[in-house]
Amino acid sequence: MPGRAYNEIFELAADQHGLVTTVQAREHGIQPQTLVMMAQRGALVQVSRGVYRISQFPHTNLSVYMEAILWPTPALATLSHESALEMFGISDVNPSKVHVTVPLKYRVRRALPKHLELHRADLKETDLTVREGLRITTVERTIRDCHATDSGPAVVAQAILDAEQQGLITPTSANNLRKLCI
Repeated sequence: MPGRAYNEIFELAADQHGLVTTVQAREHGIQPQTLVMMAQRGALVQVSRGVYRISQFPHTNLSVYMEAILWPTPALATLSHESALEMFGISDVNPSKVHVTVPLKYRVRRALPKHLELHRADLKETDLTVREGLRITTVERTIRDCHATDSGPAVVAQAILDAEQQGLITPTSANNLRKLCI
């Protein structure tokens, strides 16, 4: 029968596609060494430095995104740019890396995983939303970010059209984005 620590970890991870960080565990009174022991016993799998997955949770595309959001621990990243386009289902992008945005002051003190593309910006609350339990930039912010990082005019134009057709942005917003980006 699982103990208190495992139950706490499971509850935290359940809302994060099966993932939890050492910082989150510590905030709930669970020491990092406890996570290491759970991993040695097979209850957890270490997916990156400071990020663990409950073994019972399946590994999915959404868990890859959640891992990317949690990786900068203790800071939280935000899914952005082409990865956000893909999450919204606007444009035909298929990014080779997971794009996340971290605060400007965040300093990377370890090797960046090869599957991540790191962007820096101080995002406002109005730039953020949640989709499938993932912290993500809004459609409008995503399109502006893709334009600013040269995702290509065809990708940006298709994203605006798709977002408008799906009702994710208003016609007025779509026109404003076209003036700005195309």
